[in-house]
Amino acid sequence: MASRQKDWLWQAERDIEHARASVDDEHYEWACFAAQQGAEKAIKAVFQSQGASAWGHSLVDLMEALKADVDVSRELTESAKELDKHYIGPRYPNSVPNGAPGQVYTRGEAERAIDNADRILRFCQSHVFREG
Repeated sequence: MASRQKDWLWQAERDIEHARASVDDEHYEWACFAAQQGAEKAIKAVFQSQGASAWGHSLVDLMEALKADVDVSRELTESAKELDKHYIGPRYPNSVPNGAPGQVYTRGEAERAIDNADRILRFCQSHVFREG
């Protein structure tokens, strides 16, 4: 099977671009979710570059699995932990005590999520382009 690492990485970049556009539109919950998705796809691109596949949505779990072959810093793990919180919460009203996610997510949270996703993306790009 052909490796699709560049496709995964391209989509990761696009998801993070979508996160930025969502901030501009004040859709902070979607910015957080898109940032998480971009980071997830970037990590999966690294697996692809190694001839492997990865399943699941926990960035922390994916990073832990990468540690067997790649040096993952504590800072990246912390970024993954923060982004993992945005996998379900932004999408479902019962993830917040009152109101809907779009009413409680903030610009600051969205900007931090994008910063974390960018950090993970740069790390993954360096490994994908080194490999292939």
